[in-house]
Amino acid sequence: MTDDAIYQDAETLWDYLRMNHPRQRADVAIGLGSHDLGVADVAADLYLAGLTPLLLFTGGNSPTTRERMPRGEAVHYRERAIELGVPASSILVEPHASNTGENISLSRTTLAEAGVRPSRVALVSKPYEERRAFATAAHLWPSAQFTCASQPVTLAQYIEQVADVKFIIDMVVGTYERVVRYPAMRFTAEQPFNAEAHEAFRRLVEAGYTSRLLT
Repeated sequence: MTDDAIYQDAETLWDYLRMNHPRQRADVAIGLGSHDLGVADVAADLYLAGLTPLLLFTGGNSPTTRERMPRGEAVHYRERAIELGVPASSILVEPHASNTGENISLSRTTLAEAGVRPSRVALVSKPYEERRAFATAAHLWPSAQFTCASQPVTLAQYIEQVADVKFIIDMVVGTYERVVRYPAMRFTAEQPFNAEAHEAFRRLVEAGYTSRLLT
């Protein structure tokens, strides 16, 4: 495959994995842990825009964040949100989750322990994790309504931020596989099938973008 063909297929997956929800009011915005501090930026923006009165950051560490965020993803997110002007009293932290399912289930427990039982939740994630976050929350927390939020950037802009093309395309490919395969494992809710995206996924796997595939 040419570089242009690889990029085009990655962009097809990127577009499928984004939910493109309009920003809406929510009882809480949950920032899902990852390598990307932009999640904290978006969550803080929702708070400062008056769209939510409460932030919850969730995440411990993973191989991709251990060096970058040694105090844990949620803790670094909290510090970033405070730098941006969010009062500490409006932030909860769940510091143990190690995957998206735990992000959702442990966040729900943390909120309940704080006396918060939201009906409207904004899920804040990396751009290409929106659909996976939505599918996970819909399966594990059916009593709430969810919208997704992330940085409003293109794949090209995101790759420029991270400065690692292979890493990002591998992550996009792995996320797509989880969206497709996890419903059968009862981890997430079923999502609409997109034949164009599935063909793009197949070609990228054949081209070697496989480091984040399920084993």
